[in-house]
Amino acid sequence: METDITPEITVDGGAQDDPNQGILAELLKDEPVKLLKPGEIVEGPLVARSNAAVFVDLGAAGTGIIYGREFFIAQEFLKQKDIGEMVSAKVVDPENTDGYVELSVSAAYHEIAWEKLEKLYKEKATVTATIEAANRGGLMATVEGVKAFIPVSQLSQAHYPRVEGGDKEKILEALRAFVGQPFMVKVINAEQKNDKLILSERAVEEESLREELRNFSIGDTVEGTVSGVVDFGLFLKFGPEEKLEGLVHVSEISWEPVDDLKELFAEGQKLTVKIIDIQGDKASLSLKALKPDPWQSLDEAFAEGAAVAGKPVRITSFGTFVEVAPGVMGIVRASEFADEKTMRETLELATSVPLTIASLNKAEHRMELKLAGEESKIQNPESSAEKADSGKEATESAMPQPESKENA
Repeated sequence: METDITPEITVDGGAQDDPNQGILAELLKDEPVKLLKPGEIVEGPLVARSNAAVFVDLGAAGTGIIYGREFFIAQEFLKQKDIGEMVSAKVVDPENTDGYVELSVSAAYHEIAWEKLEKLYKEKATVTATIEAANRGGLMATVEGVKAFIPVSQLSQAHYPRVEGGDKEKILEALRAFVGQPFMVKVINAEQKNDKLILSERAVEEESLREELRNFSIGDTVEGTVSGVVDFGLFLKFGPEEKLEGLVHVSEISWEPVDDLKELFAEGQKLTVKIIDIQGDKASLSLKALKPDPWQSLDEAFAEGAAVAGKPVRITSFGTFVEVAPGVMGIVRASEFADEKTMRETLELATSVPLTIASLNKAEHRMELKLAGEESKIQNPESSAEKADSGKEATESAMPQPESKENA
């Protein structure tokens, strides 16, 4: 707050006729004295410097001085300032023991920087951040002289570390490669009180990608290049200059079970896929959507109550997925067995399981199966080898057998 301290010009005797009184009053009226407060931001020209201090003209408020620790912190910055150049500073002490206004340049520019950052945050503006370091969680950067953080989740598609199995050391190695590089980012969180500045590279990319994706629709067929192969699917770049990137989830690779994607696909491989979903800046892609749906071509033999046989392809805690026709899988619930352990022991090595279709929904690709007949009829490599081993065993196999742990 500025306060005018203008002495009252008294009229006593002939004093009102003194021309100097009128001149002094006018001078004081034109340039009121400022009473500065600690923390206030001031600005003035640099008027003098010494080996350990610089002086700033603050007009009627007096002369400012930057010295001691504050001079040491800002000496590189102050060296670049010529006499007469404007300097912004923060008031530390309105009047020290030597009569100067003690100032801090570093505190002032920190304050000014946060004002700019808060404005960037509100306006959702794009700014350049220089990457200075990396840790397993993301990248450290500086914007307007303020330390900032870019979480891994906020990196663009081009910089996101796609590491098999999520190996933390490999992620860190990939992130360190970006140190020294400038990133175009947006401020997504700015808290000066906590000195917390969070940046996002993805936010800049999303805006551009949304515009690009508006040229595509669900159901479009596109050609692209494999940009990454991971356990859960394929990343594919497509569109003009292949700026867009979508995911072919492992469940959208084929109608038939896929064991190892890396045996089937490689980075740089060209693929034709179908767009099955678009959410904001993300596209979900499918390879199997371009192939005939085997569920729709199931013959009349596949109906509720019908007897079928299938091969177990995946065992989970809630049930076992069994392939009953190429590309068609149903589930045998774990409740069909005494417990999960029994289910695993019974089906883990099985090559053919006699089943009954309990329910079928071709449109939703759902089939629930139940075990058919006696569990001892389930065939596996071990039982087949044993039966072929001796005539005696073949004879015994035709006779009623007590239940064993293996056949339970």
